Amino acid sequence: MNELITTILQSPVTAIIGTVVLTCLFWMAGIFGIFNFAVVVKEMEDAALTHPRSCAVATIICQLLGSALLISNVGGLAWLGAGALGVFTLLSIPLGHPFWKFAEPRKSHEFQIALEHVTVVGGLVLAAILSVR
Repeated sequence: MNELITTILQSPVTAIIGTVVLTCLFWMAGIFGIFNFAVVVKEMEDAALTHPRSCAVATIICQLLGSALLISNVGGLAWLGAGALGVFTLLSIPLGHPFWKFAEPRKSHEFQIALEHVTVVGGLVLAAILSVR
């Protein structure tokens, strides 16, 4: 059984499946943003970002390009895709989920989302590490 698990974990197919699953949040959001651009712009306006249209375009590009780099590792740049998605995810906490600004019960809800974001960043860090080994 141990040999079977080792074989599965060492398979390049497993690595691709893992990165597709890890990035599905991002590429699905990017695809959604392409077809629902006004919704993404509204999110940027709600976060009080200057130049909300430009921020929406940058968000969609980051989500799609970062995912593509991590999944494909083209040019050995999976680490860059993981890093871009990680920075994006960390920035979304103060910009989109500033839990410290809210009263309960919203405070706890936004804090839970922030913790989920930090967890995703941990997965992205591991993916970046594994991509350069």
